Amino acid sequence: MAKEIPNSLFLLLVVLLGFFAPSAVPSPTSRFQAYLQIDTSHPNPDYPTAISFLVNQTQTLLPHLSHRLLNLAPDKPILLFKWIGRNPSLPSILLNSHTDVVPAEIKKWSHPPFSAHLSPDGRIFARGSQDMKSVGMQYLEALKTLSDDGYVPDRTVWVSFVPDEEIGGVDGVGRLVDWVGFEEEMNVGFVLDEGLANEGEEFRLFYGERSPWWLIVKAVGLPGHGSKLFDGSAMENLMKSIEIIMRFRKAQFRMFRSGVKKEGEVISVNMVYLKAGTPTIMNLQPSEAEAGFDIRVTPNTDINALEKRIQEEWAPSSRNMSFEFIQKILPITTTTANRFNPWYTLLVDAVEKVNGKLGEPEIFPASTDSRFFRERGIPAIGFSPMSRTPILLHDHNEFLCEDVYLRGIQIYESIIRTLGSYTAAGHLLPDSIKDEL
Repeated sequence: MAKEIPNSLFLLLVVLLGFFAPSAVPSPTSRFQAYLQIDTSHPNPDYPTAISFLVNQTQTLLPHLSHRLLNLAPDKPILLFKWIGRNPSLPSILLNSHTDVVPAEIKKWSHPPFSAHLSPDGRIFARGSQDMKSVGMQYLEALKTLSDDGYVPDRTVWVSFVPDEEIGGVDGVGRLVDWVGFEEEMNVGFVLDEGLANEGEEFRLFYGERSPWWLIVKAVGLPGHGSKLFDGSAMENLMKSIEIIMRFRKAQFRMFRSGVKKEGEVISVNMVYLKAGTPTIMNLQPSEAEAGFDIRVTPNTDINALEKRIQEEWAPSSRNMSFEFIQKILPITTTTANRFNPWYTLLVDAVEKVNGKLGEPEIFPASTDSRFFRERGIPAIGFSPMSRTPILLHDHNEFLCEDVYLRGIQIYESIIRTLGSYTAAGHLLPDSIKDEL
């Protein structure tokens, strides 16, 4: 007759079996999901929980990395991880990502936006899955694999997790590059930042970006009864301007849609809000009306010509119009994306080493934190390893497939190994290019 197992021993066995079960062992996917489940959406991003999670994960996965928490703006923490290279005097590599995400309309999602639901077909649904929590975790997972393989970089590698990119980045990377330690301690020579997904097989790579101009156009006119017909009302004045602006938009869009220019090479203009009147009083024509526009300006835009167009055509004072900019960032220098830039060449080689395909370098259609680095003369490339993926940043049901995420870790392993092992530009350039230089 078999002996009964004591209850205490039975419970211990259950606990041990549960502990060693595969589902209980953290994986790259489960760690990614855990990060996505932290609600860092504006207007109240939970930065403290995100920072605590990242520190705990890194202390477990990469205990040899040191970390530093910068509080350069109230409630806007910047987290830095440092992997010291064999030759710390060389300019370092900075892997940048932002911790914040845009809000999500919960009712319009098939799964809660902060559930990080993994569907049977391998899609991970979450706000930030593409923009850009995936990249931040891929950095750390790639560093773990490299470290486990015994790799040590020649250059120091920094990883930054910054706030507020989605609202302009002024209190995030804007503060970081002004911090005295950025130049004295970090000594950054090259930056990797976010890119975009691509539905095709190629990865997209960005060497510059359009600059945001957030414009408010205002109109004034005489008020009147809702039944009265008269010229020069605020609404009429505003509508004339909107029609003119939309014609400009249509011309730019036509060049993009026809393939004459890429998206990042045209000036985009989108109306984002209208404000006028009182909805509860329908028989009153308002004396003021305004509209807001998100304009994205290309690096080669004739700024004087565009400003003149706004002043004389879009908001002329002769029609009782005025305008103001909520944000106006002048076009920023781009990073050289050809064989004369060793960083670019190294990046391309690293992706191709693991059978990745890169498309032609592009101008990023929106704006990212990269602009702050480029303003300082530091080369920066936008890159997110998301091929065979629809662009869903800021959209409902944003998702990233698990296999694409895991493949991205392998891509970053090759990139970090290649960049971190690079010691001198002269070792990279072939004789033919040296002669040209």
